[in-house]
Amino acid sequence: MKNIALMISCEHAVNTVPQEYLPLFAPFQALLSTHRGVDFGALEIAQYLTQKCSCPFIQATATRLLVDCNRSIHHPHCFSEVTHQLSHTEQEKIINQYYLPFRQQIINHITHAVAQGKQVWHLSIHSFTPIMNEIVRNADIGLLYDPRRATEKNLAKQWQKEIKKQQPAYTVRMNYPYRGVSDGLTSALRKQFSDDEYVGIEVETNQKLTTKTNTLNILKHSLGQSLFTTSANSI
Repeated sequence: MKNIALMISCEHAVNTVPQEYLPLFAPFQALLSTHRGVDFGALEIAQYLTQKCSCPFIQATATRLLVDCNRSIHHPHCFSEVTHQLSHTEQEKIINQYYLPFRQQIINHITHAVAQGKQVWHLSIHSFTPIMNEIVRNADIGLLYDPRRATEKNLAKQWQKEIKKQQPAYTVRMNYPYRGVSDGLTSALRKQFSDDEYVGIEVETNQKLTTKTNTLNILKHSLGQSLFTTSANSI
């Protein structure tokens, strides 16, 4: 079995607006403070897991409302209602400054690890709003993967078991609240790297847990310890 190279990313880490775009965002301050502007708690979880596992961490540096680093460039939601009416030239500038450098960093890390004969485990850390379109999301944690990839399926199921050992009360669901094969960073990377080279799991955590310090701390510890055990059992 190949050695594992763990890597963590956070595409919706912050709701930061670059200085030159502050006037554009002036009418959208309320929106920036919602789950549309940032994945609450995702950055804290990603940083904790990075420290726990001593692995590379790459994060987006601007709000997803500027450009969504978890969408393909031509996806209709790559640019939000704030930026979709910008000129093509201005959008290209944003892509070159904030989107492509983030993605290229990740590709470079994977390429380097693969060249060393390692299998990359990439965890893309997100959080989701507890209620969407008046429907309550029935999960504490979602592990998103491609069911056609055996390594991803096996990792997700093993990690699910270890999380449940840590916190039996947690509801941990597979490919929920989104499908693991939907448009996103992990889906794009699967097109570039084989199942043997790349294992991409998108980790979705419920914001009912990530917006309170005590429940966030428990969640971070549970994810960290279960991930450590899962990776140790795979060596």
